[in-house]
Amino acid sequence: MDEEKDKLSIEVAELYYQLNYSQQQIANQLEISRPTVSRLLQYAKDRGYVQIKISSPFMDIESLQEKLALKYQLKEVSVVYSPTDEYSAITHYISIKAAEYLNNVVIDGTILGVSWGSTIYEVARHLQMRPLKGVEVVQLKGGISFSNEKNYAWETLTLFANAFHTLPKYLPLPLVFENPSISEMVMQDRHIKQIMEIGKEAHIAIFTVGSVDDDSLLFRLGYFSEEEKQLLKEKAVGDVCSRFIDQNGQICDESINSRTVSIGLEELRKKEQSILVAGGAKKTAAVHAALLAGYANVFITDQHTAKRVLDM
Repeated sequence: MDEEKDKLSIEVAELYYQLNYSQQQIANQLEISRPTVSRLLQYAKDRGYVQIKISSPFMDIESLQEKLALKYQLKEVSVVYSPTDEYSAITHYISIKAAEYLNNVVIDGTILGVSWGSTIYEVARHLQMRPLKGVEVVQLKGGISFSNEKNYAWETLTLFANAFHTLPKYLPLPLVFENPSISEMVMQDRHIKQIMEIGKEAHIAIFTVGSVDDDSLLFRLGYFSEEEKQLLKEKAVGDVCSRFIDQNGQICDESINSRTVSIGLEELRKKEQSILVAGGAKKTAAVHAALLAGYANVFITDQHTAKRVLDM
């Protein structure tokens, strides 16, 4: 009797779990009642003929967060689930998470330093309006370019300022000067020095990293000659706040760095919250180097990038 019941319960389970028959369809086919089908399915589970395994991506995500925090000694890590490994999808999901994070940590009196780029622009677009008092939003690097390529620097800072009901403090300079002596002279201007000083004093900084290839935004903006681009491709793994770094997170070319108008990387280490928002295969090496050097203490990414970074 038990053997016949075992065989019948297995047959019912196969129809239900493997062939996606409904319980009523099974009842009709085997000429038994629907309650009997339900009891046989439970019997198959009780006897161990059916073993149900739930594979949750969120369990994997928790593990990735813990491993990243341990590897890079981070204060906080948020790994966001992205259904695909495509850059556009990753940027969409991590920017939403970064906006949520900022909405929770920015309070009255916060000085918020903001970089720019396509990822940070997406963060800005997802910010919620919050009527806070005494918040300052300052640009961390020069945003003027002389190409037709859009960098969203002005739009990004405006959206951040609007979200926190304040006026933006723009850094009205090119990101990279052609001559270091000109850069040094301009940086002595009282108004420019004041904006740069606010950036240094910012409690929170939010930024991303860039890659070093012809498709990268900094290469498309026309700041560098072809020779300089080739040099950076050979020496750099990417940039942090537009300062190009090597595989260890160190400045890879001082001549270009001395012409760059951006917050110093050592200043990022001093922030209460230095938030790196980045994802995508092309950015993996730059993310690893930036985290290795300690430029971020908060990291927001996706599970695909997290796994690649942990493998480095």
